[in-house]
Amino acid sequence: MFKTTTYIERRKGLKESLKSGLVLLLGHEEAPMNYKDNPYHFRQDSTFLYYFGISNASLAGVIDIDNDKDIIFGDENSIDDIVFMGPLPTIKERAELCGVFDNRPYAELDTYVKNAINKKQHIHFIPLYRGESKIELMELTGIMPRDVDAKASIELLNAIIKQREYKTDEEIEQIEQAVDVTVDMHVAAMRVARPGMTEAEVAAEVHRVALAANGNLSFPIIATINGQVLHNHYHGNTIKEGDLFLIDAGYENEMGYAGDLSSTFPVSKTFTSQQKDIYNMTLDAHNASINALGVGIPFRNAHIAAAKVVAEGMKSLGLFKGIIDDIVETGAYAMFFQCGTGHMMGLDIHDMENYGEVYVGYDGKPKSTMFGYKSLRLAKPLQPGHVFTIEPGIYFIPELMDLWKGENRFKEFINYDKLQSYRTFGGIRNEEDLVMTKDGAKILGKKKPMTTEEVEAIR
Repeated sequence: MFKTTTYIERRKGLKESLKSGLVLLLGHEEAPMNYKDNPYHFRQDSTFLYYFGISNASLAGVIDIDNDKDIIFGDENSIDDIVFMGPLPTIKERAELCGVFDNRPYAELDTYVKNAINKKQHIHFIPLYRGESKIELMELTGIMPRDVDAKASIELLNAIIKQREYKTDEEIEQIEQAVDVTVDMHVAAMRVARPGMTEAEVAAEVHRVALAANGNLSFPIIATINGQVLHNHYHGNTIKEGDLFLIDAGYENEMGYAGDLSSTFPVSKTFTSQQKDIYNMTLDAHNASINALGVGIPFRNAHIAAAKVVAEGMKSLGLFKGIIDDIVETGAYAMFFQCGTGHMMGLDIHDMENYGEVYVGYDGKPKSTMFGYKSLRLAKPLQPGHVFTIEPGIYFIPELMDLWKGENRFKEFINYDKLQSYRTFGGIRNEEDLVMTKDGAKILGKKKPMTTEEVEAIR
């Protein structure tokens, strides 16, 4: 946990923003895999973690603004719990570490919330993404699970985003530590991968590094020779000479802060000339994105800068024709670059994304619905303290090629005949984590191998 005053000040800032009402923050329950006592790895809700810092199951937090009370509800461990898990700090001890000196049994939460409702207090809650949390909210407030997101407090969302999006120095220190381990995970994959191994064996080495650092994964590992599938979690293929291998993996430290990096490397000792051409094109797009960053400059500019570099590169290969600006403006560029250039990062790898991308990444302004642009999770002007990823990629997706060709879509821009020779190429993505400072964007963590020379030196 951070120092006690950090959590006190966070809750104080939230109260000052909202001014009235009762904020209800539900922590997570254990999630059983196949029976109650065999749960998945526990991860506390990030908003609860931000304001209370306690990473234990079956807790709820109340910030009662009208009555100036901060309360943690939860039940102490029984002797049966102690037998199986050993002695643990009490809820009272945990609560005091985050500056809360009022803790009550969980059963009293129902009475407290219903009394507040009867007194016409406004109950602020955020959108919920776990079924058991929606049921709990229904039992406390009567709001049906299907109505939770629609009735969530927009005022609370905006107040939380205003706090969480600006990372403090102590948060940046945690994120950098997570990024450092994430770099080690990627270098381990580059070193261990050999023809004849399975994707699962490479993924296992990546996971080993995370566990050995006394943390865990910040999201399920992507480790694949089919990099054109953007979120590919299948690890059953055997890798062979000539394949490209894409890793997208991150470390989450004990405080819950995340790293999120992607790397692509050849299964052979070196890239082929064709692989090197496309790989360098992605690096050019990556660097163009970073060069487009600045305080007060919309992140969308970084995406457009990457899209233009991809379009120019593909035109030089004869895969595109026409005017570059038209290719980018119409969305034709998304034949090769379907994802967004980056997203916010912090306690979540896609920070606060459950609140809604429109609020977190667009300051409430509407998103584009155009293919390619609609995948851009972050578009608003960047400010000091924003932490985000840069990850443009190039992907050759046979199904997309066939669909657009069959529809004669963008035939004025795309050379479909020549494109067929790239059907089995796959995909390439490199990703770094950055923070915006008053002096510009800074890459977080230690250096990750990026250039073809750096990658081949490890291979």
